[in-house]
Amino acid sequence: MPFREAVWVWFLISLQTFGGPAGQIAVMQRVLVEDRRWIGQRRFNHALNYCMLLPGPEAQQLSIYLGWLLNGTRGGIAAGTLFVLPGVVTLGALSAIYVAYGDTTVVSAVFAGLAPAVLAIVAQAVLRVAGRSLTHGSLIVLAVGAFVALAVFAVPFPVVIALAAFAGWILSRRVPGFAEPPHSADDRSGPAPVISDDALHDDRPTRGRFVRILTIGLGLWGAPILAFVAVFGGQSIFTTQGLFFSLTAVVTFGGAYAVLAFIAQQAVETYGWLAPGEMVRGLALAETTPGPLIMVVQFVGFLAAYRNPGGLDPWVAAVLGALLVTWVTFVPCFLFILLGAPYVERLRHNTAISAALAGITAAVVGVIANLALYFALNTLFTDTRVWTWGPVQMTVPDLASVNPVAVGITLIALLLTFSLRWPVLRILGACAALGLASALLPL
Repeated sequence: MPFREAVWVWFLISLQTFGGPAGQIAVMQRVLVEDRRWIGQRRFNHALNYCMLLPGPEAQQLSIYLGWLLNGTRGGIAAGTLFVLPGVVTLGALSAIYVAYGDTTVVSAVFAGLAPAVLAIVAQAVLRVAGRSLTHGSLIVLAVGAFVALAVFAVPFPVVIALAAFAGWILSRRVPGFAEPPHSADDRSGPAPVISDDALHDDRPTRGRFVRILTIGLGLWGAPILAFVAVFGGQSIFTTQGLFFSLTAVVTFGGAYAVLAFIAQQAVETYGWLAPGEMVRGLALAETTPGPLIMVVQFVGFLAAYRNPGGLDPWVAAVLGALLVTWVTFVPCFLFILLGAPYVERLRHNTAISAALAGITAAVVGVIANLALYFALNTLFTDTRVWTWGPVQMTVPDLASVNPVAVGITLIALLLTFSLRWPVLRILGACAALGLASALLPL
């Protein structure tokens, strides 16, 4: 595949990556598999399954994998970079606008309308992922167990994911075929794909290649953190952010929706970087921009550094924090794909990987449901508290603090999402207008 033509196509794809991972994967499916016939359907599905097994945003990792299939290492780097670049630029600008004008009545009202829209979108994500992933009764049990573990017993997110993978492996040995995805035949009505389903990639796995990519990848991943430690010290906001988001980069199984509850808990309760409602606002901004939804971490990094600038100008600190967080979040994606893809190409029918994937994706349904609960509590109520009883540790709302405007907009957002099936951007626009009207019009 001519590299220049591939880069142009990846640029066009990057401008259409709205609507979360489902929409982003659908765009790549349409452009690369159906329209241009560059990738075979089974090859596309195999790449997607591997990316879902990895930590990090699966849609962006899929772009790296497919770019690597088409043009080798440089193709993977170009595809993955272009996939996130428009979102980095756009969300950086929106974060600055939020910091500069977020306390005004107009901007606050807009965000008050966006938060209920996000709640409806996350609820839709729960049902979509459940419909695609929970194809067996045991997987439903895993999903419910993950939700209860997180929402009722406050089990750490990485522990839930690890136990789900192990449970999937155990189930594969006791319930043969439980993890098999629904059968879908290749579309053979068009010309043969450029990358056929059976051909092996020329980039073969070797020890030298493994060591080279691992060394370069780890160096690029850690170099900015070491530089900030050298300049600002080990206790600076930049060091804390670099280490924290490097950790999240290796535990973000299931994409942005699955890990946001973990990030929100740490950013709000542990570090105090944001108020609870601001995580919802950040996700609303990420929903309106192209690229992976995990880009919301850029918003978190921007606000955290702006509010804790040390000796720097707050705006300079904010830009540095946002860029650092973005770097340590996405560089590992390139490392995981470029390191593992040649091996995965030769393990397409490995049952252990399929079983672990099935366990993780089932748990992700429970994780996203927990995220929906977190957003609902912080959107529909102004006050919440943690209720503890033995091993139980739940966040419960103060019923007297219910926000009737938020409840009304949420009901409208649910109607637009599930009954009228509006696209994401139209739902966000309508709810933002309702939030603005609720603040400016007399009641």
